[in-house]
Amino acid sequence: MTNLLLEAWDTPFGLAPFDRIADADFAPALEEALAAHRAEIAAIAENPESPTFANTVEALEAAGRPLDQVLGVFFTVASADSNDTRQALQRDFSPKLAAHFSEISANKALFARVATLWEQRDSLPLTEEQARVLMLTHRGFVRAGAALEGEAEARMKAIKAQLAVLGTRFTQNLLRDEREWTMPLSEADLEGLPDFVIDTARAAGQERGVDGPVVTLSRSLIVPFLQFSPRRDLREKAFRAWEERGAGQGESDNRAIAAEVLTLREERAGLLGYEDFASYKLETEMAKTPEAVSDLLMAVWEPARARAEADAAILTEMMQADGINDSLAPWDWRYYAEKRRAAEHDLEEARIKPYFQLDRMIEAAFDCANRLFGLEFRPLEVPLYHPDCRAWEVTREGRHLAVFIGDYFARGSKRSGAWCSAMRAQARFPKEQSPVVINVCNFAKGDPALLSYDDARTLFHEFGHALHQMLSDVTYESVSGTSVARDFVELPSQLFEHWLEVPEVLERYATHARTGAPMPEDLRDRVLAAATYDMGFQTVEYVASALVDLAFHRGRAPVDPMAKQQAVLTEIGMPAAIRMRHATPQFAHVFAGDGYSSGYYSYMWSEVMDADAFAAFEEAGGPFDAERAAALEEHILSTGGSRDAAELYTAFRGRLPGVEALLKGRGLAA
Repeated sequence: MTNLLLEAWDTPFGLAPFDRIADADFAPALEEALAAHRAEIAAIAENPESPTFANTVEALEAAGRPLDQVLGVFFTVASADSNDTRQALQRDFSPKLAAHFSEISANKALFARVATLWEQRDSLPLTEEQARVLMLTHRGFVRAGAALEGEAEARMKAIKAQLAVLGTRFTQNLLRDEREWTMPLSEADLEGLPDFVIDTARAAGQERGVDGPVVTLSRSLIVPFLQFSPRRDLREKAFRAWEERGAGQGESDNRAIAAEVLTLREERAGLLGYEDFASYKLETEMAKTPEAVSDLLMAVWEPARARAEADAAILTEMMQADGINDSLAPWDWRYYAEKRRAAEHDLEEARIKPYFQLDRMIEAAFDCANRLFGLEFRPLEVPLYHPDCRAWEVTREGRHLAVFIGDYFARGSKRSGAWCSAMRAQARFPKEQSPVVINVCNFAKGDPALLSYDDARTLFHEFGHALHQMLSDVTYESVSGTSVARDFVELPSQLFEHWLEVPEVLERYATHARTGAPMPEDLRDRVLAAATYDMGFQTVEYVASALVDLAFHRGRAPVDPMAKQQAVLTEIGMPAAIRMRHATPQFAHVFAGDGYSSGYYSYMWSEVMDADAFAAFEEAGGPFDAERAAALEEHILSTGGSRDAAELYTAFRGRLPGVEALLKGRGLAA
């Protein structure tokens, strides 16, 4: 009997038939797909003909399609709708996949063919994109350790396998802590909470099978609870649980995992001849060096810390005016910052939130994409992996471009955070294929579902990533969509956030959930004026995390990452009432895989560009300027990684930006 995961799917747009795929299908499908990929790799490596771009590099691009199909489905459900079976499969798959890809990168005959082409590159009749793919393929082999021999080669394979295991354990430990902790609320505990927080807490209790409202460790619930609960004791209890995710004693403790990961990364970089892991990792990014990253972060840190310290003094006065003769604590900041925002900007979250309905914000994102790029979105009735998901066909002038899937609500089976992934990336080789793109968020359910302003920004952010995937127009999948430098990948997502702040977008789509009336102009103006409110806090918690990440990977790996974290925070003068956005035991960006290791700074590197890029629209005909939109698609959104990131940005803007636009955008300029 043929495994459904390995078949060519005769479904609308070739979508995965989720309603017919069972967890029992994954393991046998993976084994068969791995075997098929091994055979393809062996045929390429052992080809008796002289290496050509077609029989080597293009052959590598075409190989592994069944494996891509299996993993595209598996990792979608494993991250967004996990269960015990899928977690066990993930623990089993991680070392197998690491070993499989290590075997490919260590294949001497295969690397020799790629190296021959690299040496002949100046005489090969290659297109610009083909030359780029050849460079990236050769560089990938070298950085994976293809040139290593003997004990060093064997050790590299072992390191990769162990890192894969540790990354999976780190993620699953964090998910377990987030899933298992709840704080029941009595009716008295609900006093002072806005209706939307109470409704979210009741829905969370129902989802967890608890009789009554609860606070969970979902950001969409715990943050508004910390903002609005007048009960300092409950805020402290909730905050401490949130802060201690991944750090409790027992099986879910991630601290030892983090230490081992850092040690293995240091060894890996050393085997390849690098001074430290940060030097290895940053070599291929726009930043290039740890020093460049540090310079950017510290240029932002000083004005951000000064702003945060000034804000802390004001919040402390407010707290003491409430009769609390104590120092401002981390569980106090959001509560008094919200009260201060209400007083200074005449803004209360409870008044703002009804204007940010999830469905209207989705419509807003779609409309902006239509006005900028001519995209149209048609709802699809297709089987998906969870009832909360919904799908749209994306077209332009009647031509199919992509399928977009939105999975917006928090649930216990979903890991925290928000992300964009592609179950299938755009490519024209070996055959034409259109992308299937997913945005995953963790918004609170409601009827209707209401978002905070920050939630709405998150929706626009992830949709910016989706546009990068859906508008991709390259030949080879390896350089498609978001396959770009890590510190460039956040440019499209952070840039698209700016359109949420366009007054005409809010005027049309920020409509009241009950009355349907548009947000009053004076309220809209206050919302936009307060966009940089509490930016000292937001910048400090982010930059501190980025500096700790960088410090972890510069020089020798710390024996005790928690001690190193504290040493860095002490050195930079971390304000006492602010914590890192992601403390080490829950820093999944850095420890769940190599993606953002030494790279958490990339959001800020990209922000330097996004502030400057949106200014290009403002300097032209406005936020929907057709010429600037066409240039953005031509030079950034459609090109993927087919050209160097700095070259792409310069083609769009005419120059590279400085940090000034970022500081101005965050309200931190002198």
